[in-house]
Amino acid sequence: MSIPLFDVNSQEPLFDAEQRRTLAEAALRSITASTAHARGDDFLRILVKDLAEALDVHYVIAGRLVRMDDGSEGIRTLALWGGDGYQPNIEYSLQHTPCQDVTCQSMCFHGSDIQRRFPFDTLLVDMHAESYVGMPLIDTDGKTLGILSAIDTRPIDENKRLLALLLLSIFSARGAAELQHQERTQQLEEIVRVRTESLLAAQANLIEQEQMAALGSLVAGVSHEVNTPIGVALTAASSMGSYADQLVQLLGGAKVSRAELIDLAESLKGAAALIERNLARAADLIGNFKQLAVDQVSEYVADLALHDYVHGLVSAHSPELRKAALGVELDIAPDCQVRLAAGKLSQILSNLLMNSARHGYPQGGPGRITIRARIEADGDDAAARWLLLEFSDDGIGLAPAVREHMFEPFFTTKRGQGGSGLGMHIVYTIVQQLGGQVCAIDSTPGCHIQIRLPLAS
Repeated sequence: MSIPLFDVNSQEPLFDAEQRRTLAEAALRSITASTAHARGDDFLRILVKDLAEALDVHYVIAGRLVRMDDGSEGIRTLALWGGDGYQPNIEYSLQHTPCQDVTCQSMCFHGSDIQRRFPFDTLLVDMHAESYVGMPLIDTDGKTLGILSAIDTRPIDENKRLLALLLLSIFSARGAAELQHQERTQQLEEIVRVRTESLLAAQANLIEQEQMAALGSLVAGVSHEVNTPIGVALTAASSMGSYADQLVQLLGGAKVSRAELIDLAESLKGAAALIERNLARAADLIGNFKQLAVDQVSEYVADLALHDYVHGLVSAHSPELRKAALGVELDIAPDCQVRLAAGKLSQILSNLLMNSARHGYPQGGPGRITIRARIEADGDDAAARWLLLEFSDDGIGLAPAVREHMFEPFFTTKRGQGGSGLGMHIVYTIVQQLGGQVCAIDSTPGCHIQIRLPLAS
């Protein structure tokens, strides 16, 4: 509760100078104690309330200097005490107000007739203001950040002015420090936000490049793999040409042996079959790779015969898997039908396959990878269905340190050997994007990863 320093009727001092000094020190200690552990807007709210009580004034305002819509300067209050409680924060222009002088870094005191001195300040009219004391909030660089002002509906005596200026000058420095801290915090947060966005954009770009690099690696492998059946088909086609020449010579001769014709026909038939098988093999490789490439750059949801789809995806990776001497076993029911984003599933399995091929067998194969899948219902929602995908190999497995960090971006055990550290991070990111979970990771023995993916309805 405030203690009046002056008689309300005569405005004569109720206390002598020593008593007023004692009261001022008491007010200073009280406000200092109540605001000691407060920060930011909480500090300003406590300050305006305590200053209003200590000075026995109707209003105390703490506000920040802002730019108005019309380009002029204004004040946005951060804490406003009025009468017996906090008032809603407001924003007002500095033009034609006593605050305009304060923001020019001048202390402002008007003991009475404040409305007459500033007739265009409607806020003073609304407050029924009679007197005004204001102090600028100046940061350590000499920049005005805002104001701290006391406004009363009664005149302020010269003696009371001294107490007001003392308290406002002391706490304006602390208020300025809080505003400066807020500004610097906002600047730091903005720097962090911009850098975070840049980092995420760079990471997304790296992930896209990694996916394209993986496809590029597949292109090289498929190209090499396709060369073999095409080469065999070309050789067989050349042989057919030779057999055809022999047939023409026989038919042009004086005698044609039935046995010779049968032998040439069998040779032609065998060469044709060889060409057909190898071209079919090449077409199958190209088709699987084309489907994989199309899927991995699209996000469409499709109905999939899961066994056939995964078999085709494994076939597209057969060059890399064969080079590593790895076989793949599928434990997926032939009639298993799922509806999900095919491209996302192919990216998950592609990265898991390549991770095993590149990291699971440092000394080389032979080795075996097993892919299991089944559909299960959600225990909480009977209508929801999940695809439980289990991927395992019989390689060296995962050390505890690797298992702990394997999904982190840029973590790799092949640093300097071509490993980007993004493969398993891509797996984790896609699973999260789809609303799924990586349920389990263990090494008993080899690498075993269990993933749950929600199925589209």
